[in-house]
Amino acid sequence: MPEDIEVKEVEVKKVEVIEQVPIGIKRTKSFNPEKWQPKTELGRKVKAGEIKDLGEILNSGVKILEPEIIDFLLPNLESDLFAVGQSRGKFGGGKRTIWRQTQKKTSEGNKPNFATLAIVGNKDGYVGIGFGKSRETMPAREKSIREAKLNIIKVRRGCGSWECSCGKEHSIPFKITGRSSSVKIRLIPAPKGTKLCIEKECQRIMNFSGIKDIYSKTSKSTTKLNLIKACFNALKNLSDVKVKQSMPDVGEK
Repeated sequence: MPEDIEVKEVEVKKVEVIEQVPIGIKRTKSFNPEKWQPKTELGRKVKAGEIKDLGEILNSGVKILEPEIIDFLLPNLESDLFAVGQSRGKFGGGKRTIWRQTQKKTSEGNKPNFATLAIVGNKDGYVGIGFGKSRETMPAREKSIREAKLNIIKVRRGCGSWECSCGKEHSIPFKITGRSSSVKIRLIPAPKGTKLCIEKECQRIMNFSGIKDIYSKTSKSTTKLNLIKACFNALKNLSDVKVKQSMPDVGEK
């Protein structure tokens, strides 16, 4: 190496980029079964592998107290929020939102509350809804999703339409009625290819439960929140109805 060339050492500084999370927003991480520490006897049985089917828990009537049980047994679970709120539109009209806001007037000022209605399901027979309320938006969302997981049900599906009779689980097996407050909704089986002839928000319940074809009929005052609850109660009543099985004839073997 020639003597007239000087070698200089260059210091390289590493810059760490830290993502700043906005105030009031809490990021939720994905469920990790290995780090889950069950707090109930049912949760310990599920993690140990003694219970592998969620339908076994629902049929036994045991109350689920941990939402992690649902995450463990249904890894493909999806969640979403209903548009049950209303905000002021651009030109003065109402606009549907997922946040239902109320205010309480006190001597200190207005204290707002936010409420949300969440839905969870795997689009293959399991669906649940939950209502959450808090002073902030994100805690209300987390409460509603947690409540929806604890209220999950198994939907009885089938083909109860006399026009189809294909035997596949694309609709419901028979007519059923659900109520919530003054709202009453009746779900009617539909043939294959009919699609969801039902209110827009109730269509999401059918999509999350795996129902593809159905008719509906509503009566009384159809408020949005009570209509969603009535539709969910109708699906819940499907499992409560006892179906009488036909007995074989004497000559049959």
